[in-house]
Amino acid sequence: MNYMFQEGFLGTRAPFFMDFVTIVVALLPFLVLVAINMAKRKSYKIHGFTQTLIFIISVIVVGYFEYGVRLGGGFKSFMEESHTPHNYALWVLIVHIIIAVISLFLWTKTLFQARKSNKSHKLPGSFSASHKKAGIYTFIGIFLTGFTGIWVYLLLFVY
Repeated sequence: MNYMFQEGFLGTRAPFFMDFVTIVVALLPFLVLVAINMAKRKSYKIHGFTQTLIFIISVIVVGYFEYGVRLGGGFKSFMEESHTPHNYALWVLIVHIIIAVISLFLWTKTLFQARKSNKSHKLPGSFSASHKKAGIYTFIGIFLTGFTGIWVYLLLFVY
């Protein structure tokens, strides 16, 4: 696992694993939009499959990220070379974590409710309006998670 801490590929102070995770986080809202577009085209099975696949990959990437952060010494260790004030970076990190946890909960709940409603033939159908609303909230959370994740990356490894 030493490769995780080799020089990253984005030209910053970040190790490889941080660059990789940041790219995934930046692409995540776009990938989710592709899956949402499948539902708009009434390709509901493909929509469900792609949402589930993106979710599973995201959870694996978060696990990879958490492993790297723990192995790398945590927030304090990554802050050492940053010129960003510690308290400011910490608050941005806290906001990011709160948004990410809420988004993960919403995404998980939306997926499980969709699976349940699909089996009982309520989706598409009577459950569609509430599923769409939950999907919008989930997408907003995913977008904000990506935005704040990139913000944290910039604070730790660019400034």
